[in-house]
Amino acid sequence: MEALKRIESCFVVLPEENIDTDQIIPAQFLTTTSREGLGQHAFHHWRYDENGQPKPDFPFNQAENTHCQVLVAGHNFGCGSSREHAPWALLDMGLKAVISSEIADIFRNNSLKNGLLAIVVPESLHRQLLQASERKIIIDLENQQLTFAGQHHAFEVDGFARHCMLNGLDPLGFLLEQQPAIDAYENTHG
Repeated sequence: MEALKRIESCFVVLPEENIDTDQIIPAQFLTTTSREGLGQHAFHHWRYDENGQPKPDFPFNQAENTHCQVLVAGHNFGCGSSREHAPWALLDMGLKAVISSEIADIFRNNSLKNGLLAIVVPESLHRQLLQASERKIIIDLENQQLTFAGQHHAFEVDGFARHCMLNGLDPLGFLLEQQPAIDAYENTHG
């Protein structure tokens, strides 16, 4: 997993509320255990027409959004099933963070464990982001602060998830990092 300390990027807006994990990555694409290639299927039914052609009005198909690393989504993002493929697909699209006024707990936990920063912001800031014409943002994970329109806003992230993301570790990587301490304990208590 890649270490994540700071994101300075444009952001894409998907204002729809209650975007569930089946909309993020439809069930027909869940036949793999690999993360690679899932990004092309993210939001499949919204991104492509019945002939598989990109819909020009969908935000991720617009040229100005192709390099955005942040998604600002409507309220209650990631609801529905607990499929881990949803954050994998978003990461494979090139996203590094998702921001909303509410993010489903299971989706948020899956995201943080896999390196996708999921940030919940107050309603007032969420409205500003959804309506912004200037879509540049800085996210500083070390200081838990995002900067938008010249203003700084604090955000909360679970301490363990923050440590892992700052150091490029998934939960297993964290445990493996503790191996010397585990060995020392076993040697003295074994």
